[in-house]
Amino acid sequence: MAPSGPGSVRRRCRRVLYWIPVVFISLLLGWSYYAYAIQLCIVSMENIGEQVVCLIAYHLLFAMFVWSYWKTIFTLPMNPSKEFHLSYAEKELLEREPRGEAHQEVLRRAARDLPIYTRTMSGAIRYCDRCQLIKPDRCHHCSVCDKCILKMDHHCPWVNNCVGFSNYKFFLLFLAYSLLYCLFIAATDLQYFVKFWTNGLPDTQAKFHIMFLFFAAAMFSVSLSSLFGYHCWLVSKNKSTLEAFRSPAFRHGTDKNGFSLGFSKNMRQVFGDEKRYWLLPIFSSLGDGCSFPTCLVNQDPEQPSTPAGLNSSSKNPENHQFPAKPLRESQSHLLTDSQSWTENSTNLGKGLSNPALTMENEN
Repeated sequence: MAPSGPGSVRRRCRRVLYWIPVVFISLLLGWSYYAYAIQLCIVSMENIGEQVVCLIAYHLLFAMFVWSYWKTIFTLPMNPSKEFHLSYAEKELLEREPRGEAHQEVLRRAARDLPIYTRTMSGAIRYCDRCQLIKPDRCHHCSVCDKCILKMDHHCPWVNNCVGFSNYKFFLLFLAYSLLYCLFIAATDLQYFVKFWTNGLPDTQAKFHIMFLFFAAAMFSVSLSSLFGYHCWLVSKNKSTLEAFRSPAFRHGTDKNGFSLGFSKNMRQVFGDEKRYWLLPIFSSLGDGCSFPTCLVNQDPEQPSTPAGLNSSSKNPENHQFPAKPLRESQSHLLTDSQSWTENSTNLGKGLSNPALTMENEN
């Protein structure tokens, strides 16, 4: 076996360094468990009823926090399916053609039957030279992961993972439960924190854990509340972090609300149709991450007139460059009104597969 080169060593070192924030959060979480459950509840609390209530509530929040954090870290980000990859012949054509209209013509033919509506800012087809594929809507290339990620939101160093279609719900729940975790600790620790400054606590090591625990919980509560509030706003507008900074471009131009379908439907797109799963870190998002309904489809004269593109096959492909493939059923029903969706959902059934599992099977 050939020895590893300098580039390989650097990559391995970077991979190790990327885990430092995760290790830091894990150590901080472990210390907070010891400080709250042992030093505060068992050592400092004198009321048995208060101990029981605090310990039960604390362990519930702790379990949900760890569960959602684990899912955010170890859920693999999804990549575009094989239909978006160029064939060997198309790759050869691209290599022969210079950058320009001829290059774009090859991509237009390759993208003819793909469910894509977005373009680059210059109006060209979104193509990734690194992965050699046509980017689905809302897909971006992550320089850290060196992959194209479906509905990429951002690369988060605190989870050492890309936050995208497959784990965005888990990331939101991680923010929510970590915020509740910190608020609960700060609220129940407050009276003992006050006793620390008024010399109402016995002179033991518990008093220092209580003091630092309150400071840490209060500090993280402020930062997490702003971050969680921002992502709640993004969900309500059906935007990713990248789309909030740079609006998606369609044929008619950029539109910051191009994927917004209204608050209720935007929520369902991330959390799913069944509300019993909303608060659990279990995948329930709609769709496959490769196609998304947009309120602007019908405003595009070169796109099908029906929301799901059901009549696209009856039209001449020469008349438009993207006779879009029908949206996946779980996404296209979001374009209909609430009443018709309720009627159709009964017929569609509940057998939605987890695209994360599909991705693992393909790999």
